[in-house]
Amino acid sequence: MRTILSALTLFALWLLMSGIYKPLVVWLGLASAIIAVLVVRRMDIVDGHRLSIPLKPLKFITYLGWLMKEIAVSNIAVTKLILSQKMGLRQHLFRVPNTQRSELAATVYANSITLTPGTITVEIDSEAFWVHAASFDDATHDALADMDARVSAIETGRR
Repeated sequence: MRTILSALTLFALWLLMSGIYKPLVVWLGLASAIIAVLVVRRMDIVDGHRLSIPLKPLKFITYLGWLMKEIAVSNIAVTKLILSQKMGLRQHLFRVPNTQRSELAATVYANSITLTPGTITVEIDSEAFWVHAASFDDATHDALADMDARVSAIETGRR
């Protein structure tokens, strides 16, 4: 069942992104999705490693909605910073602790920091990230701590 759902998901994504609905092209897209899933399945048999996703799906979707709002708010702030007469840049490189248990959740957190305009994750340690902010203030640490707590909340107990 997992193989069929994976193939259908890949085919649906391919169909949406290609935008071509001629019968031959659609059949070739379906065939490529099936072949890709079968190759991955065969690779799973050889190495025995299965990908686990230790995230709660509904909480993850809620988190994505919150993240989109934060990206929009940060875009407005960076735009104001760039367009202002006196560009008040306060660049700062600082260490941000992370509390995620799984590598996937830590990756989600690091990428969320980078997606938010004005900040970028520069380096990842085992228990903290190094972050560069274009406009640093006292609220930056609080905002990143809130993001850290939200990402930790979407994790399940397994790794």
